[in-house]
Amino acid sequence: MKATVIKPIFFVAGLYDGLLGIAFLLFPMAIFEAYNVTPPNHVGYVQFPALLLLIFSAMFFRIASDPVRQRELIPYGIGFKLAYSGTVFGHQLAGGVPFMWVPWAWADLVFLLLFIIAWNETATKAKVSPRKKKR
Repeated sequence: MKATVIKPIFFVAGLYDGLLGIAFLLFPMAIFEAYNVTPPNHVGYVQFPALLLLIFSAMFFRIASDPVRQRELIPYGIGFKLAYSGTVFGHQLAGGVPFMWVPWAWADLVFLLLFIIAWNETATKAKVSPRKKKR
């Protein structure tokens, strides 16, 4: 992966998570209604993850500003995308999850793979092994 591609990947990830975060923070009930999904019994259960999306969005924009220099943040993005896609696909395999969550899980799986590639690619530019800590 070329370095010129890494910045836009994290910029798009920041935009994607930021827009989702804003949407779920401001219009959670409308989103659940649009997908015909029963919302949780308290809006706070949606607002907290929406705020987490905004926090990670800010982190992705930070990585996009200088992926090599901000390389140490990339594993947090990998973990975030793994947590979401793994949870959704795990529930889907175990018996079902509302469809509204599945397209976002596929998007996060794509981001997860791209983040892993970017993390390995930035290691060569930062002159560290992708599996060893920088000293």
